[in-house]
Order: sequence, then structure tokens, then C-alpha cells
Amino acid sequence: MSGPGGPGPGGAKLDINRAGVAELEGALSGIGRRRARGIVRKREELKGFTCLDDLLHVKGITTRILELNSQRMTCRRRPGPEGAPRANPAQPGDSGDSRVPAAQVGEEEEEAPGPWESERPGKGSPGSGAEPDASGGRGVQEPPSSAGEQEEEEEEEEEEEEEGSCCSEEGEDSSNVYLYYTLGERWIDYLQRTGDRGLLRHLRPKMKRKSENGPDGRALSPGKKLCKGSEYGRTLGPCTPSPTTTFGDLRNAKAGQARRRRIPSVAPPPELQDWLRTFQRWSGPEKLLALDELIDRCEPAQIKYMMQVIEPQFQRDFISLLPKELALYVLSFLEPRDLLRAAQTCRYWRVLAEDNLLWREKCREEGIEEPLHLRKRRLLSPGFMYSPWKFAFLRQHRIDMNWRSGELRPPKVLKGHDDHVITCLQFCGNRIVSGSDDNTLKVWSAVTGECVQTLVGHTGGVWSSQMRDSIVISGSTDRTLKVWNADSGECVHTLYGHTSTVRCMHLHGNRVVSGSRDATLRLWDIETGQCLHVLMGHVAAVRCVQYDGNKVVSGAYDYTVKVWDPESESCTHTLQGHTNRVYSLQFDGTHIVSGSLDTSIRVWDVESGNCLHTLMGHQSLTSGMELRDNILVSGNADSTVKIWDIKTGQCLQTLQGPSKHQSAVTCLQFSSKFVVTSSDDGTVKLWDLKTGEFVRNLVALESGGSGGVVWRIRASNTKLVCAVGSRNGTEETKLLVLDFDVDLK
Repeated sequence: MSGPGGPGPGGAKLDINRAGVAELEGALSGIGRRRARGIVRKREELKGFTCLDDLLHVKGITTRILELNSQRMTCRRRPGPEGAPRANPAQPGDSGDSRVPAAQVGEEEEEAPGPWESERPGKGSPGSGAEPDASGGRGVQEPPSSAGEQEEEEEEEEEEEEEGSCCSEEGEDSSNVYLYYTLGERWIDYLQRTGDRGLLRHLRPKMKRKSENGPDGRALSPGKKLCKGSEYGRTLGPCTPSPTTTFGDLRNAKAGQARRRRIPSVAPPPELQDWLRTFQRWSGPEKLLALDELIDRCEPAQIKYMMQVIEPQFQRDFISLLPKELALYVLSFLEPRDLLRAAQTCRYWRVLAEDNLLWREKCREEGIEEPLHLRKRRLLSPGFMYSPWKFAFLRQHRIDMNWRSGELRPPKVLKGHDDHVITCLQFCGNRIVSGSDDNTLKVWSAVTGECVQTLVGHTGGVWSSQMRDSIVISGSTDRTLKVWNADSGECVHTLYGHTSTVRCMHLHGNRVVSGSRDATLRLWDIETGQCLHVLMGHVAAVRCVQYDGNKVVSGAYDYTVKVWDPESESCTHTLQGHTNRVYSLQFDGTHIVSGSLDTSIRVWDVESGNCLHTLMGHQSLTSGMELRDNILVSGNADSTVKIWDIKTGQCLQTLQGPSKHQSAVTCLQFSSKFVVTSSDDGTVKLWDLKTGEFVRNLVALESGGSGGVVWRIRASNTKLVCAVGSRNGTEETKLLVLDFDVDLK
């Protein structure tokens, strides 16, 4: 093509002030017909471009496009009409630009930048940006395009961009604003390069730490570029211009090319150029002294303007300047809510905020297990990958909200055991096992609510049970333990040895430890049915037991807690201190926590046997406890629930108040966010673990207060199982299953 301004045989560059639509479209990369028409329209509106950077006023033209075509274009200025001279009076051949001392207009000029000039990789300085002509041609705002055109242009730009970006362009008014290199920018560059921070320290206390106008692109690392505007830029502050800023258009800045808006003013005084040249010749300290004297002579409005010039130079999107690994590390300190907001800042931040490993760490912090189905990662949209861990986190958040405030769906009602008491309850996966004093156990489906199996074989009431997968172990007043297959209902083994009621047991792997009213404990292999060890030493009934695979801890009616080595059948410690029967135990491998009828709770060191803390506050029997990560939750017959830190012995919360239980607490369970408690008053209550505040009632029996009782509860992440009934026939014995899942089928 050899039309006017087009690259001809001699390699001439395309003159953007003369080229037509077809020439622009054919000669330039990334310029389609729509953008070419936009260039021509803007050129007519401005009555000609003054420099290549004026193309940035054209909708859809970004610094990326400008950079790609910088060697193919030139801008030869057209003479302005009489009576309306261009804002920059310097003509070709003049001694210099009256506005900008060191960045002269002219494409062929290649002066080496001075010590206080911004270095620029390309030609066509924006420093020659002109002021509005007499008719105010540049003050005319471009009419907004239709929604269809805008959407089409955005799709075009997304296809052309190779990388994400980090700052929104939307909402910025370019009328009456012209970009050029100024004293403020070079001043900061010079101070940074010379290492003299005197003035910077003088100014820095007033500067914001976080950008509101977008990043300064001068320090962008290779391979990173500033982002184009996106819909997210309209919703959050960090990528939108500060309302108090009338300058500093840093959008789309590339390395070494920071620009700001200049407020139009009258022609500069003729002495300005001489003063600036003199200033350039001074040493660094002399320049700082001159600036200090200048500041002393400025009025407040002028000082404010200087701050407006300087402030944006320190506002950078530091995240986009960091290596990805370091950026992800920084973002990992954000709360999930803030991380989701950060994803709306810009495209590059969204790429980081969608990182699967980042959300895996958030899930780990919240105790969220690995997603059951880690689906193959797929594209959500161009450049964004599906994150299974983020999906798992958001799903868990919705589940938590269902527990806290979601509509309570009608529970599944599982009727069985006639009017007998449900003495023990197990819940794992989709299987529920209930044991009763009617001598049976029942296996239920938590999904359908059907009774899958009835385990018949004991000749006395069932008082304890444990479950792992499809294996169920039960202990009875008939002095035996039985091992069952929950799928078939078959009794696999009957374990004989105890001479009185089997009152408690604890399963670990393939071994179970049972405690009996005969004052002994026995260790069994559930696969062979063999009794491996007998532990003797208590002088009264064993009421509670814990087993971690290495040590056995037992509490008894003889007021003591004992620590056993099951392999040698020896008692390594007898923990004395309680003054009444021990009813409950917790053991985490390091600490033992025991609850007694003497109203106290004691924390012991398992290795030394020393009592570390005595937790006082309850007024009656501690009927149930749960220990996790040094946090202990205890339920008491005095109707209160307390949360303790066993490291310090401090009571963190007492769950009471107007909504507290009105009778003895029968059972409890807690997670990282909630505590669920049941009571003889016929209610199940939900509490906030951290604040101790009452959240709501999950179950409230109509017969509560007149005989209705919630005996046992078991909860999973998405379900709550309650064993309810009464001692006087006012409430039918049954199980209630409440579902809080978000993926109901």
C-alpha cells in the first residue's frame, strides 16, 4: 500500500493524520475496521492528532496496540486553522517545547534523557501533548457506543490480548485532559535513582499506601502488562480513579512510560525554560534545596496540586509486579471474603484468586476435607480455570449458612425401638446405628430413612456401641460384646470374658477396648474375636474409656483415672484428685481430660501424670465432653455448656442466657464454627463456638418440658441425627434426621 501516510517502497511510516480507514486497517496490527473508523472519527473531532499517544483517546486502542505498531506509525501534525492555534506553540525547528524542557516534540529526536527525565523505549513523546484549541475541540466527549457495539468491541479486545491485566479504564473522562511528561514525574524518578529520600520522607506521610488510581507501570516486570478495563473495575475502589484526583492517568502505562493528566493553563512564562535548564545543571542537594525554597513560597492550593502530581507515582499494583508464587503467598493472608473481592479487581488478580492451591490452603485452615470428586479442571471463561478447592470452600460456606440461618426442612422421622430408651447412637457416612434397652440395634439409611437391618442377638439391653464402615460392635448387660456386619445383619463374633455389664468401649483400627462394671478392661481383636489383654487395677465399675492405639485411659467409680500400657498390661499412672465418680473422658494423645460428679474437670499430662489444670465452674455432673485442638466443650447437668482452653485452663465461653437449656445437657458435639447441644428439655440448640452466642433451636419437641427428651445427637457436616423419646410416654421413641446440604437430590 502506498497511499498517503502509508508505508511505501521506501519504508515510510503510516501518518495517522492522513491515513484512511482502509489504510489503518491494513497496515496496523490489532486494528480492525471498527477501530480504524474510531481513529478517523477521533482525528476529525480533535482536528488532528498531535502525537501517537493521542490514539489512546480512541475507544479500544490500548498501550499494547500502540506498542505493537509504534514502528509503523508517525504523526505529522496538520496546520491548525487561523485564529485557533494548537496548544503547543513550538513548531518544528523551534528551540524547544515551552511546556516540557527535555522531552521535545518530534519523532526523529533521540536525545538521551537527563538525570531527571523518564526514560522511554519508544518515540513520539506524550510530552508534546497539546492543549485545547480555541473551539474546545478536545473538550468534546465521545458519545457512548450502543450496548451491542460495546460488547462486540470488548470481545475483540479479549481475543487480541495475550495476558491478564490489572487496572480498569472504565469510567474515566479524557476530555480537557492531556498526557505529557512533567516535572513531578521526573522529580520522583530522580529522587529514587539518587537514593536521596529527604523530600520523599517529607511527603510520604501524606501518601496513601494502596492505589486508588491504578498502578504505575514503570516498574512492571517483563511479561506483565497492565490490564484493560473490566466489569469488575466498576465495583471496587482500588482500580477506579480517586474522586479527589484530577490528574495522574496511569492506566495502560508501560515500562518507563508513566503519564499524568495536566490541568489546562495559560501559556507558560518565557523564563520557565531558562529556569528549568538551570535546575538541570544543579547537583542533587542543590535541587532539593531549591525545591524546599519553592515549597515555602507556594500557597496551599499549589501545595495541594503538587501532592496530586506526586501521589500517584507511588501508587502501584504491587501484586502484578511480583512473581506469581510470591503474589499467591501474599494473597494467602487475605480472608476468603477479601479474596473474593480481590478477584473482582482486575483480570490478573482474578487469575491469582482462582488458583487451586490457594483455595486448598483456605480449605485446610477451615478443616474442609478434600473434595470427593476432584473434577478435571476446565475453563470457566478464557483464561480462568475451574478450581475444585474453591468450589469446595464455597459449598461449605453455603452449608454453614444453612446451619446458621437456612430454612429448616422437615426432618426424616425414623420410628423404631417401640417406647424403649435409645441408649447409644452412631452415625457414619449414610449409615445410622441406634442401640436400645430393648436388646436390639437398628441400622438405618440416613438418605431414605428406612430401617435396613435389625441386629438381634443380645439377651440384655445394649448400653454401648462403636462403628467403623460396615462393622458394628455392641456391649450389653448380658456381659458380652458382639461384632456385627451392618450390611447383612449377621453377628460375626460374640466376645465373652466380662462378668458384668459392658458399660463403655472405644474402637481404634481393628482393636476395641471395653470397660465393664466388673472393674476390668479388655482389649479385643475384632477380626478374630480374640481377647488380647486384660487390664486390672480399678476397684469399682469402669464408666468411660479412651484408646489411641498405644495407650488406654480409663475412668471409674473409684474416683480415679488410670493410664495403661495394654501390651504389658501394666498401669503406668493412676491420676488421683477427683473426689467423686468419674463419668467422662477425653484423650488426644497428650492431654487427658476427666469429668466427675464432684463438678470439676481436670486436665492431666499423659506422660508425667501431673494435673495441669482444674477447671471449675459447673455446678453438677459433667455428663459429656468433646476435645479438639486444645479446645474443650463440656456439658453439665446444671443445664450449662462451657468452652475451655485446656492449655491455659481458661473458660472461654459459657453458653447460657435467655435461650439456654432449661434442664440437664444430655449430649453435645462441636465443629470449627458451631456447638450443637441436646437436653432433657426436649431441645437441640445451635451456638456460635467463637462468640458463645445462641444461634437458634434446631429441634424443639412439643412435649419438651413435660417429658420429651433428646437423649443423643450425632452430626456430620451436612446432617444432624437426634434420638428422642420420653420417660413417661408423652413422646414416641424415634430418630430425627435433619439435612443441611446444598446438593439435595
